[in-house]
Amino acid sequence: MTPQPVDVVVIGAGQAGLSAAFHLRRRGFAPVDEGGERTFVVLDANAAPGGAWQHRWASLRMGTVNGIHELPGHPVPQADPASASRDVLPAYFAEYERMFDLRVHRPVAVRAVRREDDHPDGRLRVETDRGAWSARFVVNATGTWTSPFVPRYPGQERFLGRQLHVADYVSADEFAGQRVIVVGAGISAVQLLDEISRVADTVWMTRREPRWIDDDFDEAARIAAIAGVEERVSRGLPPGSVISVTGMHWTPWARAARDRGVLVRHPMFARIEEDGVRMADGTFIAADAILWATGFRPALRHLAPLGLRTPDGGIRASHGRAVDEPRLFLIGYGPSASTVGANRAGRAAVNAIVAELDRAGAQAA
Repeated sequence: MTPQPVDVVVIGAGQAGLSAAFHLRRRGFAPVDEGGERTFVVLDANAAPGGAWQHRWASLRMGTVNGIHELPGHPVPQADPASASRDVLPAYFAEYERMFDLRVHRPVAVRAVRREDDHPDGRLRVETDRGAWSARFVVNATGTWTSPFVPRYPGQERFLGRQLHVADYVSADEFAGQRVIVVGAGISAVQLLDEISRVADTVWMTRREPRWIDDDFDEAARIAAIAGVEERVSRGLPPGSVISVTGMHWTPWARAARDRGVLVRHPMFARIEEDGVRMADGTFIAADAILWATGFRPALRHLAPLGLRTPDGGIRASHGRAVDEPRLFLIGYGPSASTVGANRAGRAAVNAIVAELDRAGAQAA
């Protein structure tokens, strides 16, 4: 099948992808099925709007959700703090798509992105389960939710209980009366520890003791941490966690877990056995379930044909642009992984694309 030509393909319709689409519209690009001098298309693997928010657990409420930031040009609607984020935010995303007529194509699974030829000014071919596109630029905004990370430990396959990642979590009720080992040092780990510990016996384990901070995040430390992530990404290293540098804020659920005596950190086990885990000192801890709150990795497998992955496991990028493939922009990746960062990265990517197209047009005139 002959690929359909388009100036820009945006992969993903979460915060980062919709931000990019908004700025494309604002700079005069039109959805490809509308037609125009400059065109774009947004491809999303989900069957409905909402990005990763539609897949979050039901107990994640608007009053406790972390990291909401409005999409450009349209504020997040007022909502009851007790409302489930997976109800409120997907509806907000759907309204946003309609308001700015972004015409997202879904569900479309991108299988591969590859070069059409060896010419540096050539095009990129985006292959999907519903045809192919020939693009001058690709803005990748696939996030991390579809790529949960679970570390490997000896004996993992022998465990007779249940193992699940945060991405698979539904409700604490599933664990009522059980003993659950919660693994992880991030926000989700502590929030779900608090929740599950109300109906089950919990044991919290992390590789390192989190660094707790009592006051608001220090802005200088946050900026320095983001700069550190940017530096890692520019060298082709996997993006690091900003929170590992800034520390963990005392959220209401962290305080609640502490006050009830369940926020007690244990070191990681040495191996997993059929009915529990064995610690480094030989102590055995029985368990019915292990919840891996161990984060996510960027969902970038479809970019493999471009050969950008370094021996260290990352993709070299600078200011949201792939160093070794300048027709590719990576937003919501590394330093722009936050919602506010994704908005800024979407705007920056579109500004760079417009500058390149203007330059090419001037040279051709």
